[in-house]
Amino acid sequence: MDFFVFGEIVKTRGLQGCVKAVSFLESSAVLTGLDGITLESKSGEKSRYEIEKINPSGKFLFLELKGIADVEAARALVGAKLLLPRDLLEALPENEYYWQDIIGLDAYTREGRHLGRIESIFPTGSNDVYVCRSENGTELLIPAIADAVVQVDLAGRRIIVNLLEGL
Repeated sequence: MDFFVFGEIVKTRGLQGCVKAVSFLESSAVLTGLDGITLESKSGEKSRYEIEKINPSGKFLFLELKGIADVEAARALVGAKLLLPRDLLEALPENEYYWQDIIGLDAYTREGRHLGRIESIFPTGSNDVYVCRSENGTELLIPAIADAVVQVDLAGRRIIVNLLEGL
């Protein structure tokens, strides 16, 4: 099954096994009616949990999971990624992508020169910016605009970039 990361458990809450997670979702609507989630531990092991209660609060989620009944069990989950099946995501319009699809792509110029790999993305208000790191550690900031990003090839795991003056 193909998953997407929608949050990360950051700490425990109370003594009854509740955990606090930071949410990466713009809207918590996808969580409505959800009965279970998958957690991925720091070691990469995936485990499925039934949701007893989920309370969104701003950029945070408070989760009570079946089988997690005390603070020690909850503490063991801190750092785990929250995963949902990818088919729960809405289809995006053409030329729009989920961040997790872009992160990890190799960036190339139109001439075929490898610039590095997209390692993170940050929003600026007007557009996102892709953080590309070369093999020697040099960081390149690529604005996610049509003038700079010529092509996104998800199947080929690469993007083609037009280096704008100043980049």
